[in-house]
Amino acid sequence: MESKRQEKISKLIQKDLGSILQQKSVELGNPMITVTKVQVTSDLSLARVFVSLFATSDKHKTLDLIREHQKEIRFELGKRVKNQLRKVPELQFFEDDSLDQIDRIDELLKE
Repeated sequence: MESKRQEKISKLIQKDLGSILQQKSVELGNPMITVTKVQVTSDLSLARVFVSLFATSDKHKTLDLIREHQKEIRFELGKRVKNQLRKVPELQFFEDDSLDQIDRIDELLKE
C-alpha cells in the first residue's frame, strides 16, 4: 500500500510525464502515448511508468525508443519538478496492455 507521499508524487510524475511524452512524440514516430499509471518505490528512488501506445504499428519499437530517450525524459522531468522533489527518481517504462486484454475478453464474450 502506497503512502500519501508516494501517491502525490506518482500523480505529479504521471501528469508531467504525459505532457513531456506528448512533446517528444514527434521524435518517437508520432504515436499517441498515454501515461496510465506510475508506481513509486517507498524510498522514492524508482518510478515504474506504465504507458498505453496508440496509432503505432509496432508498439515494442516505440517502447524501445522511449527507453532510449529515457535520460532526456528524466532530465526534462527534473526541470519541471525541481521545486517539489529533491531527487528525481529513476524511470522504468512498461507497456500497459490492459486495454488489449479488455478487447480480447469482449471478443471472447461475443463468441
